[in-house]
Amino acid sequence: MTQAATPTADTVRRLVRSLLPDSGGPAIRPAGGGGEHSTWFVGSRHVLRLAPDRDASLKQRRELRLRDLVRPHIGVALPASIAHGEWASGLTYTLDTLIPGGSGERLDVSAVGEADLAGLLTGLREVPARQAETLGVPHTAPRSLEELRAAAGPAAEQLGAADEFDPARLLQLTAPAALQLAAQPGSAVLVHHDLTGEHLVVAADGRVRGVLGWAETAVGDPAEDIAGLAVAVGAPAAVRAATLAGYGARPCLRGLWLARCDALTALADRLRSGDTAALPLLRTRLVRSWEPILLERVTEFRDDADGPP
Repeated sequence: MTQAATPTADTVRRLVRSLLPDSGGPAIRPAGGGGEHSTWFVGSRHVLRLAPDRDASLKQRRELRLRDLVRPHIGVALPASIAHGEWASGLTYTLDTLIPGGSGERLDVSAVGEADLAGLLTGLREVPARQAETLGVPHTAPRSLEELRAAAGPAAEQLGAADEFDPARLLQLTAPAALQLAAQPGSAVLVHHDLTGEHLVVAADGRVRGVLGWAETAVGDPAEDIAGLAVAVGAPAAVRAATLAGYGARPCLRGLWLARCDALTALADRLRSGDTAALPLLRTRLVRSWEPILLERVTEFRDDADGPP
């Protein structure tokens, strides 16, 4: 792995002046949670993202092309790059338009917003996978729900001892159910693969106005995006959006249990580490993913009821 570089505020100011020479020197401020990129707000209309290493630079170059491929399909806004290049030798940047709205971690999604999410899932399924592959988008194999269930067991017990979770709730996911919820052959589609709340731009009225963070996009299991939505907007809203998008019981329930197992292990790992900064968010994600849904009480699986591939 290449060593990460950290740009300074002076580095960012010089770059912004060269990119926006007539802007009068807009205010810059660092954005929280930039992921693999050092992210800065530039005035009120732009976001500057600087890749810290060559691996992130490769993903950023791919992301710029991928956004153009995805944009016509999904019905919500994606950032548009108004300038891109290198901020240091071999390290890329992109100056993107800012999509107005707030973080999905802080704003609730309305019923109409759920329809926006359904359009996102539908559109991703419609993006030609071969075209994405020509851009370098990787394939990812479906994760084993049985392995996740096995890892979540000790995590649930740990959280039970800490009075964070009732471990008996995990018993709903039996070994036969985990096998039954395995990903089906031929079901791979283009997936965002990082649909956390921070990557959803939500308006005050609950509409989903945009989707950020396309660096981890892959051709893979659509249940991963349903899982992401479960921790971002809650299990019932995620399943309603996936159902509106045409997905049947199996991928919806698979996504739900991916989210639940991930949420258990993530919170348990962070509690063991002693790092308390992210605990409130991880607790919220655990609650969201474990919200009950009617579907899991009434479903009897049939091979012809799995929804679109």
